[in-house]
Amino acid sequence: MNELMWKPSEERIQATNMYDFTGYINKRYNKQFTLYDELWQWSVGNISSLWEALWDYLDIIHSEPYTNVLVDGDKMPGAKWFTGARLNFAENLLRYRDARPAIIAKGETTDRIEITYAQLYDSVARLAKSMREMGIRSGDRVVGYMPNIPETIIAMLSAATIGAAWSSCSPDFGIGGVLDRFGQIDPKVIFTANGYSYNNKPFDSLDQISGILGKLPSIEKVIVIPFTESEPDISAIPNAVLYDDFISKEEDLEIEFEQLPFDHPLYIMYSSGTTGLPKCMVQSAGGILLNHLKELALHTDVKREDKIFYFTTCGWMMWNWLTSSLGLGATVVLFDGSPFYPNPGALFKLTEDTGITIFGTSAKYLSAVNKSGLKPCDKYNLGTLKAILSTGSPLHLSEFEYVYEYIKKDLCLSSIAGGTDLNGCFAAGNPTGPVYKGELQCRTLGMNVRAFDSNGISVENKQAELVCISPFPSMPIFFWDDKNGEKYHKAYFDVYPNIWRHGDFIKITETKGVIFYGRSDATLNPGGVRIGTSEIYRQVDTIKEIHDSLVIGQDWGDDVRVILFVKLKEEAELTDDLKKVIKKTIRENSSPRHTPAKIIQIADIPYTINMKKVEIAVKNIIHGKPVDNQDALRNPESLELYRNIPELKTD
Repeated sequence: MNELMWKPSEERIQATNMYDFTGYINKRYNKQFTLYDELWQWSVGNISSLWEALWDYLDIIHSEPYTNVLVDGDKMPGAKWFTGARLNFAENLLRYRDARPAIIAKGETTDRIEITYAQLYDSVARLAKSMREMGIRSGDRVVGYMPNIPETIIAMLSAATIGAAWSSCSPDFGIGGVLDRFGQIDPKVIFTANGYSYNNKPFDSLDQISGILGKLPSIEKVIVIPFTESEPDISAIPNAVLYDDFISKEEDLEIEFEQLPFDHPLYIMYSSGTTGLPKCMVQSAGGILLNHLKELALHTDVKREDKIFYFTTCGWMMWNWLTSSLGLGATVVLFDGSPFYPNPGALFKLTEDTGITIFGTSAKYLSAVNKSGLKPCDKYNLGTLKAILSTGSPLHLSEFEYVYEYIKKDLCLSSIAGGTDLNGCFAAGNPTGPVYKGELQCRTLGMNVRAFDSNGISVENKQAELVCISPFPSMPIFFWDDKNGEKYHKAYFDVYPNIWRHGDFIKITETKGVIFYGRSDATLNPGGVRIGTSEIYRQVDTIKEIHDSLVIGQDWGDDVRVILFVKLKEEAELTDDLKKVIKKTIRENSSPRHTPAKIIQIADIPYTINMKKVEIAVKNIIHGKPVDNQDALRNPESLELYRNIPELKTD
């Protein structure tokens, strides 16, 4: 039985953008939809009509109209969207030029600043002028090695006005990780801050930049933003200039928005895996714009009066997603630093102080706050908060309970999931619908998502492979340096021809919600019975002695055995009795077949910089396989803990 956690009032439903859009579709196409699932079923059965309606409803600014919404819609990859249209991504995000706040920014140790829409437009106009004057042209690459500060958004928008592709890495990436990414795309300009702060500890970025530039000869200019000090010494950095010395001093400039095709490159994003060089996924301006605005306006219910926050770095797609909220006139709230400095309530204090209405974060963060014992509802005024978004990994049942018991009872908890690949969501929130414990509320409009079993048959109420059987505008237009498209095809289309296979295990429930079970390539498969790793984590997280855990399948004999690594709380010990409790909890609440054969205490759990557990890297280590791209990890040194463990060599 699905446990209902929250249901919107009728008054609240009728005030949503989703309700308004449903009425718009009903009138435009002579329909009588009243339920979200009716609208979704129509949207995936009428792909062209749905996206055409969104183009009009979201008022996409363009200079030339499209001739066709969709050409070769039966091809994946190969479908072409809004052919003939010309537009500019930045022009759509800078449609407002008034005195309302566009950006509120706060660092863990810096004062809050506000930038109005008029000021944002002016800053972009001046920076774009300087970039044009130094020779940046459409098709060039501009990159950021930046903290989550307003100048990062200004730099991205300035590049987009010209038609240069933007790519960014968080400054906590090591030199190797940055070169693995930027080294593939030959950027002309790099933006960086002089440093950043995390957990009240300063870090110098200029030393890193020096190491990066030595192996990145395409860079013609380094633009340095003073962040941790007002007058950093940049004399040792070749071709470096301070931001204030680079940006034009002219006033009242009008931006020259380059008018470009719908599928002109906007972003270059990177896969975060640890199995070789990251894939460079090139995404289109029109596709990202249309899909982001759909997800933000309809699935997140972003309005002009909202203040939307996402705890993210500039190396995670959620930064790109958050920034698109400017296209709806909302206020984007940025935070840079540790979410636990000076205490676990730091982000809830930010919510109280700034009036955040939509609070986005990772499942890992909610789990950590829960385990800290903090009860935000008792300590902070969260009256403005209407929604919490969670992504990065499956949100456990205990966190659903935590949010409604200790954060706020009346809000829409939207667990959302998709990927960097599409820079968006396959499943997300529905502000007009109920929230059930453990479920993502719905598949997003226009995303023809199904669950395929091992025979390629679409199933419901059964754990199976996430696929998308129709094209969508935010698909990568190509992978960088992939002339014949082999890398692209191998990434998604090798298993089911002409169907996008995403690499996640899901279940579509009887409520038409979605449950995610983790990566299908990290699936546990003892005795031929598959289970997603998140099912184990759901159970292990209920055990009070365990701080964190990681589960993998180890090849053993002619089968696979389940190995559970546990990081214990300081006062806990991995006794035989605790092992019995762990096994009993998993056996009774998940699956007897997936009870761990070994439970091993470990000092640390490896995570990517975007806070995803790296099960496959650990699996490779214990099987003696190499692990590449370790710069994608937040704590790469932790991998050594898994090498040559004696217990893994015995029955």
